[in-house]
Amino acid sequence: MPRTGKKSVQIPPVYQPASVEPGITAAWEKSSFANPDRLPAKRGKPFSIALPPPNATGVLHAGHAVMLAIQDIVARFQRMRGRRVLWLPGTDHAAIATQAVVEKLLAKEGTTRQQLGREAFLAKVRQFVADSQGTIRKQMRTMGASCDWSRERYTLDDGLSAAVNEAFVRMHRDGLIYRGYRIVNWCPRCHSTLSDDEVEYKEQRTKFYYFTYGPVVIGTARPETKFLDKTIVVHPEDERYRHLVGKTMDVEWIEGKVSANVIADPVVDKDFGSGAMTITPAHSFEDFELAQKHKLPVVQIINEDGNFTQAAGSFAGKNARASRDAIVAKLQAKGLVSRVDEHYVHNLSVCYRCGTPVEPLPSKQWFVNVSVKCKVLSSKLKYPQKEASLKELAAWVVQSGQIEIIPDRFQKTYFHWMDNLRDWCISRQIWFGHRIPVYYCKREFPISNSQFSNKSQISPSGGSPEGRQNSKIDSKLNTCPPIVSVAKPKKCPRCGNTKLEQDPDTLDTWFSSGLWTFSTLGWPAKTKDLKTYHPTSLMETGYDILFFWVARMIIMSTYLVGEVPFRQVYLHGMVRDKNGQKMSKSRPETAIDPLDMIEKYGADAMRLSLVIGTTPGNDTRLWEEKIASYRNFVNKLWNIARFISLTVGELKPVTAPPKPKTLADRWILAELNALTKRATDGLQRYEFSAVGEAVYEFTWSKLADWYLEIAKVEGGKEKMLSYLLQQVLKLWHPFTPFVTEHLWERFGARQPLMVSPWPKAGRTKAVNDFAHLQSVVTAIRNLRSTAKVEPAKRVAVQVAAGKHSKLLKTQTAVIAALARCSELTVAAKLPKPSQAASAMVSGVTIYLPLAGMLDAGKEQERLRRELDEAERYAKMLEQKLANDAFTARAPQQVVAAEREKLAVQQSKVEKLKEQLAALR
Repeated sequence: MPRTGKKSVQIPPVYQPASVEPGITAAWEKSSFANPDRLPAKRGKPFSIALPPPNATGVLHAGHAVMLAIQDIVARFQRMRGRRVLWLPGTDHAAIATQAVVEKLLAKEGTTRQQLGREAFLAKVRQFVADSQGTIRKQMRTMGASCDWSRERYTLDDGLSAAVNEAFVRMHRDGLIYRGYRIVNWCPRCHSTLSDDEVEYKEQRTKFYYFTYGPVVIGTARPETKFLDKTIVVHPEDERYRHLVGKTMDVEWIEGKVSANVIADPVVDKDFGSGAMTITPAHSFEDFELAQKHKLPVVQIINEDGNFTQAAGSFAGKNARASRDAIVAKLQAKGLVSRVDEHYVHNLSVCYRCGTPVEPLPSKQWFVNVSVKCKVLSSKLKYPQKEASLKELAAWVVQSGQIEIIPDRFQKTYFHWMDNLRDWCISRQIWFGHRIPVYYCKREFPISNSQFSNKSQISPSGGSPEGRQNSKIDSKLNTCPPIVSVAKPKKCPRCGNTKLEQDPDTLDTWFSSGLWTFSTLGWPAKTKDLKTYHPTSLMETGYDILFFWVARMIIMSTYLVGEVPFRQVYLHGMVRDKNGQKMSKSRPETAIDPLDMIEKYGADAMRLSLVIGTTPGNDTRLWEEKIASYRNFVNKLWNIARFISLTVGELKPVTAPPKPKTLADRWILAELNALTKRATDGLQRYEFSAVGEAVYEFTWSKLADWYLEIAKVEGGKEKMLSYLLQQVLKLWHPFTPFVTEHLWERFGARQPLMVSPWPKAGRTKAVNDFAHLQSVVTAIRNLRSTAKVEPAKRVAVQVAAGKHSKLLKTQTAVIAALARCSELTVAAKLPKPSQAASAMVSGVTIYLPLAGMLDAGKEQERLRRELDEAERYAKMLEQKLANDAFTARAPQQVVAAEREKLAVQQSKVEKLKEQLAALR
C-alpha cells in the first residue's frame, strides 16, 4: 500500500497479475479499511451488505464469483463515496450438503456415520468445515472481495446458535411453531424431510394407468401407492355418481377385497377423466387434506426407506417403486387394468441434493405456521392492522415498497409464492446442524404392547404414526409436556426429574440462514452494530434462491426484529457456458473454474467477464475466450498508464482539474465529466454492465485512441495526463481493483485507492467542435483505406471546410498527424482536383488526390466491376418493388426493408460513379 511521500516508480513493460495480486490483497488487509470502524476521515451514512454465506463445502464456482464481483463493486463504490461500508462475510453450515459430503468421504474410508456415532461423526464434520472455511476465505480474497473479516460469522458459531434457539423459543411461545402429524417431503436416501423449496422437478416420460375400481375407473402414475385406497371421491353436482354418494361397497383390489365408501367434494374436476378418483391420504398432500376434512383414516404404505410397510400385505418389505410392474401384473391378472397410456409426461419430484425421488410421507415434525395471525412487533413496518400472519407481513413490506426487488418482474413471482406458501417444515432427520431446542422429560411409565399395536395408522385426530428411526422419544408414555428452552434445563419444571433428552432432530438450514442479516450483528442483544447497520442496504444474490432464502429472511426479520432485513434486493442470473447450457462437472469442457481462470488471466479480467454484458435477473454466458479478451483490456489500461508515466516522468496526485489549453483538452475534460456523472448515477442504480461499457469505451476509444495520440502532437500535457489517469483509475477501481490499486501506488498518494474520494462530475459543457475534427480525420482514414493507400505512406489532402474552416485551420497539425498527411490544405472553398477520391462529412468536403499513387487503369477496372455489380443489384430491387403483387401481399416491414436496401444501393452507385469520374 502506498505511503506518504513515496516517489513514482517506473511502470514495467508487462503487467503480471499473478505476481501483483497477492501483495495487493495483503496490503488491503493490513490497512483494515474494509472495517468501517477503521476508515479514515469523517464518513457519511452507513451502507451494509450481508454476504450470502457460501456453503461450508470449500468450493468456489462461477455463481459465487459473479456474486462476489457484483457485491465488491458496490462496496468499493460506496466506500469511495464516503459511506461507512460494512460488507459482512461468513459461511453457512449447509447441514444436508455438508453432512452428505463428509459421509461420502467416510464411505471411501470404509466406514459410516452410524459406525462412528453422533459425537465422533460431528467432530469429523467440524474438522472438515474448518478446513473448508480456510479454502473459502482464500478463494474470496483471490477474487478481491473487500469484506470486513474481523466480523466474519458462521451459522453454527456460538452467537448465531444462541440466536437460532432464541428465535425458535419466541416463535413457539407465540404459537408460530408447532409439532404435528403432516405430510412431508421425504428423501429416502438422505433420510430427512425437505421443505417444498428443496424439492426439484425433473420431467419424466412414464406410463399412466387406468384401473377399474368398483363402479368407477381411476387413473394414476403410481400404482404402488394405491394399496389401501378405500375412498372414492366425486363432485357433489355430478349426476352420474349422485346415487353412490354415502354408500359402502366391497371392491376387488390388489390384495383382495376392500370395503370402499363414496364421498362428495367440490375439489374433484368432474370433467377430467371419469370424474371420479380414489385418495391416498398418507402419500399425497392434497389427499391428506381431504382425509383431515372428512375425518378419514391415514394409513402409511411406504416407509422412510422407500419400502412397503406391513399394510401392503404380500409386498411388505419390498421397494415400492421397484414393485410397480409386479403390482400392475397382479391387477392385470384380475382384469382390473382398463388401459395404459404409454407416453405420459410428468414432473418427478426429486431431492435437490442427491436427486433421489421424493416420497410424500406422514410424519411427526416441527412446523412454522405461516398463516396464523400474531402481533405486529413494530410500527416501523407501517402495517395497517395490529395483527398479521407471517406471510401477510412478508408480502406487505414488498407491496408497500419498503423492499425493492430488482428487476421488478420478480415481484410477481414473489407474491405468487407467498400467496401459496404452506406451513414450513423445519425439522430435519440428520445429525449436523442446530439441534431443536426442545427437551423431553424421561420420567417413564410402563405401558402394554397393545397400546401400539397399529403403529402405521394415524387417526383423524392425530394418533401415533409408524415411528421414525430416531423417534425414541415417543416410545414411552409421558405426562410431562415438552420443554422449549434456549439452554438445556437442569430439571423438568413440572415434575423435577433431571433426566432430560433433547429432540434428536436438527433445524432446516434455511431457518438459521433466515436470521442472517440481524443475527450476524449481535441479535437478540441490542448491539451498536445492529442499530447502525440494520436494516442492511442491499441483498445481492441469485434469483434461484429468492424463495429458499430471500423470502425467509423477510419472514424472520419482520417478525423477530420488527423491520425489513434489507432495503433492496438485486437478483443476478445463473452463469452458463458459451452455448447457454448449464455448467456441469459431468461436462468438464463447459465448466469454468474461477480460480483456474484467475491464475491464468488475473482476477480483474475474471471480474469484468462476469459483469460486463449482464443484466439483473438474466442468465449470463461465460467462456475462456471472453475472459482472455478482458485480460487484453487490463493490459491496455496498464499500457495507457505506462505511456502517461513515461511522458510525465513522475506521477503526482492532481487535486483539481487542470485548466484546458486546447480543443482536445476541453473535449476530454467534458467527456470525463459526462462519464463521471453517468458512472455515479449508474452504479447507484446497479447498472454494472452499462457503466463498465461506458468506462471501457472512454478508456480505449476517447482517451487512448484520440486524446493520447493528440497529446503526442501538442505536448506540454503532463499535469492533464496525470489528472486523467488518476480519475480513470478511480472510475475503474470498483471493477478492476488490483491493477488500479497497483498503478495508484505510482502516484505516491497518502491513502490507498480503495478509500480515495470518488470523482465528482464538473459542469464543463459538451465540446461539439471536436466532433468535426474527429469526422474529418475518420473520413481521411476511410478514403485512404478505400484507395488502398499503404498505412505508413503520407499523403497530401485538401479540405474544403466551408463554415468550419476557421476551426479546422487551428487543428491542421493534429489532423495531419492523426490522418498521416504529408501536406494538409484547409480553406473555405477549393476547386475539385483531378483524379481524387472525395468524401463529404458535416458540410466539409475532403479530397484525396490519387495521381501517382495508384495504377489508374487497374483502379478504374476495379471500380467498374463494383459499379456493374451495384447497378445489377439495384435494378433487381427496383423490379421487385415495382411488382404490385409483392408490395400488396408482403408485410409492411419487409417492403420497408427492401426500399431501404434500394436506397443504400443507389447511394453506392452514385459514389462509385464519382470515384470513376475522379480518375478520368
